[in-house]
Amino acid sequence: MKAVLIVGCGDIGERIARLYQEKKLPVEGLVRSTESMSRLQKAGIEPLQADLNQAESLRGLPTKKRTVFYLAPPPSEGDKDPLIRQFLSAISPDALPEKLVLLSTTAVYGDCHGEWINEAHPVNPQTARGQRRLDAEQAVNDWSKKTGVPIVILRVGGIYGPGRLPLARLEKGLPILKEAESPFTNRIHQDDLAQICVAAAERGKAGEIYNVSDGLPGTMSRYFKDIAQAHGLPLPPEVSLQEAQKVMSAGMLSYLKESRRLVNRKLVEELGVLLQYPDLEAGLAQMPVKN
Repeated sequence: MKAVLIVGCGDIGERIARLYQEKKLPVEGLVRSTESMSRLQKAGIEPLQADLNQAESLRGLPTKKRTVFYLAPPPSEGDKDPLIRQFLSAISPDALPEKLVLLSTTAVYGDCHGEWINEAHPVNPQTARGQRRLDAEQAVNDWSKKTGVPIVILRVGGIYGPGRLPLARLEKGLPILKEAESPFTNRIHQDDLAQICVAAAERGKAGEIYNVSDGLPGTMSRYFKDIAQAHGLPLPPEVSLQEAQKVMSAGMLSYLKESRRLVNRKLVEELGVLLQYPDLEAGLAQMPVKN
């Protein structure tokens, strides 16, 4: 591995970069704004500026013999991801990377009614965001078959960590669903996600998919309660699903319509990952409490 290119190098990208910097490997980060370029420079990451919406800006990117992490989200609307297709089409045949790791989402599975599922479970996205992510998966699979570049897909559950907790919602006292009606959710700490990305690049088998979670799902309502207790905040009021239709946002309601529990055995056994935060309690324990 000679160099690393992180497309959409935000918070998770920076965490991945730090792990490679510890290995003394050069890291390049692709971002859109000048402000983001400055942020990467301060983090010791070589900044590259391009807009995934503009094919011209993607020409000549340093992809040859790189390990590429594609972390950029798809557009916020529609059921396709034209951005990743534009990026892949901009890679010339004489500048192919050594490997590409794609961050996808467990939303591609759709509602599994709380069942335990592994990577062999059929995909059935029931939201536009899930459909967009599945389209991105299909794009990299098609590109891999065409170019021969090995790809690995990570289907990631909910990411949490400092700066990624619903504290503002809890401080406002917004309601949650009664726990008996609450769907199961899966989560992974942001630091563990970063090390999983590196493990996928180094040990992930070509063409494989890995569910990314700590393997200990809980209800969404329990998640909110545990965070409230850890930060000394009042427990949020609980409402029925029928009441939730009237008082919750469309975005929140979309998450309440899907329930699944992820088996992470493949992640642990094939990638050899030892989680720093094997459950939510461990993850919350190391976070500073907001005063």
